[in-house]
Amino acid sequence: MADTYSQIYLQFVFTVKNRHSLIPRENKEELHKYISGLVRNRKAKMLAIHCMPDHVHLFVGFRPVLSIFDFIKELKVESNEFVNAKKWTKQKFAWQEGYGVFSYSHSHINSVIQYILNQEEHHQKRTFREEYHDFLKKFEIQFDEKHMFEFFE
Repeated sequence: MADTYSQIYLQFVFTVKNRHSLIPRENKEELHKYISGLVRNRKAKMLAIHCMPDHVHLFVGFRPVLSIFDFIKELKVESNEFVNAKKWTKQKFAWQEGYGVFSYSHSHINSVIQYILNQEEHHQKRTFREEYHDFLKKFEIQFDEKHMFEFFE
């Protein structure tokens, strides 16, 4: 749409179903490239991606014509099919239902990119559960502790 300008930066976080560690280290770069292509195909801009064995962080320059719900649903469905077609796991691969999405200002771009790219280092000090809990508190997102803990079982 002509004369429409936006500046939307979103970090998405989602996990492998049942929090199983099913993303093989040797295949994560290929998965990064595939998901980055899915993001580009939706006319969004991938700023950073990091796949841990049990979860993914994406940082995206987002367009207001996109639906957040449809965007992440399509990414998860298509990347799920990709991983299963590659047969990287002995069991069927699937993403957990739900996701976290957090918005940032332009001034935070570099720090968020560095945070995502340094996931290996972060998770030597803190579990994903602790990290996700901190995101919810930092962004003042109301959540039910009971449901959060079910998410991590």
